[in-house]
Amino acid sequence: MTRAYNHLYLEDVMNNLGTMFDCAVHAAHCDLMLFYEMFLSSGVASQIEAGNPRYLSGLSGMELMQLVLDKTIDKTVPVLSYAPFDRTPEYWAGWALAYYQWYRARTFSFLRSNGLNINTLLSLYPTLHEADLSKFVKTADALIEQSLQHRKNPLKTIRKQSRLTQKKLADLSGVSLRMIQAYEQGDQDITKAEVRSVLALSRVLGCRPEVIILG
Repeated sequence: MTRAYNHLYLEDVMNNLGTMFDCAVHAAHCDLMLFYEMFLSSGVASQIEAGNPRYLSGLSGMELMQLVLDKTIDKTVPVLSYAPFDRTPEYWAGWALAYYQWYRARTFSFLRSNGLNINTLLSLYPTLHEADLSKFVKTADALIEQSLQHRKNPLKTIRKQSRLTQKKLADLSGVSLRMIQAYEQGDQDITKAEVRSVLALSRVLGCRPEVIILG
């Protein structure tokens, strides 16, 4: 498994995401689920996933929060308006999420869509916030596995209906066998696939591109 950045950055990222979520709720008075969607759409999440040093440790958690707000709703929060005295459930949610995203090298949007959304993280706080992170990883793994097992995979379904093996689909579409396997197993988020790959798959399978993504 290839991770996007060195573990030496990890503590900064965990503290910054924890502070970002904490400040979003208690300083900016945002709904946390809404703020998380803003975090994903702002591009800040993708910069962390890519290992951009500025987003890993060059900005504070408060500055990351402000950047998310600037890029989505143009809302300014005074930097000195919030000084937390203790770690909140929101802080822990961001702190733990940052670790898991780095550890498993999956996108934040993939985690959100597959059993590890913000409400789920908050629900885990009472039992896991004092536990070792390995226990959180084990719990998160189980939640994601359960979600993937119960979630229909449009690409896999349509491929089987077309009576094509993964290798045959790869040969006909030009999309690598490894990527098709990753999309079907949930190791790669097909919603993040290159447009040309989705178009190539849909052409071979005889369906609209959005069907492969949304079902």
